[in-house]
Amino acid sequence: MEKVAEAGYHAVELVGEYAKWPEDDFRRYNKKRAELGITFDTTAGLRHGVADPSARQAFLADVRKELSIMEKIECPSLIVLTGNVVPGLSPKAQHDSCVEGLKRAAELVEGKNITLLLENIDLEENPHYYLWSVPEAFKIIEAVNHPQVKFLYDFYHAQISGGNLIANLKKHADKVGLFHIADVPGRHEPGTGEINYINIYKKIAELNYHGYVAMEFLPTGDTVKSLAHARQEALQAAQAR
Repeated sequence: MEKVAEAGYHAVELVGEYAKWPEDDFRRYNKKRAELGITFDTTAGLRHGVADPSARQAFLADVRKELSIMEKIECPSLIVLTGNVVPGLSPKAQHDSCVEGLKRAAELVEGKNITLLLENIDLEENPHYYLWSVPEAFKIIEAVNHPQVKFLYDFYHAQISGGNLIANLKKHADKVGLFHIADVPGRHEPGTGEINYINIYKKIAELNYHGYVAMEFLPTGDTVKSLAHARQEALQAAQAR
């Protein structure tokens, strides 16, 4: 958190690091983030996904457990994954399971300051993952039709899975709740690969998006300097639109 604050950021994503924290750790980390002006904006780490209807109750139990912890750390967003393709189950059945699972999860967060974020993963990283298609992800979010269920638009995964990054963004900006940033190939900082992040930042600003843009890259150099540069580059591009 201190390094993140040094780089100029005000939010940190978690991936279930708190699973084994005793109560003293919750108090200690909450105190530290308050001192630094840091928000725990998003977390992940659910064991079950939404594409498998037979895992529905286990998935919902995961969400209930996570919500009680998120309340302790004032975290407003939870990443949801589909999980892998279910052998013997048709793509339509898995698509429908994603929709139904998110609808049931939305009932659990109704009226709370919590957003559920469905994430796409490319098939190079996980050749068995169900939701690699960005257009399908937006169809799922549209079918769920709930203001607390959004898409986590990960540009790194999306570029590998088919590109068309800005066109998909323009068509579905209202369905996005978070962006993840990393370049292709290598998952390094913007400017090291093939994605034109300057144009993407300009379009995000033009569309009046007011949520988080999260740096999820592997720095090729000093971590703090890389994060600080990426933040400044994004802000300059957004202001220059």
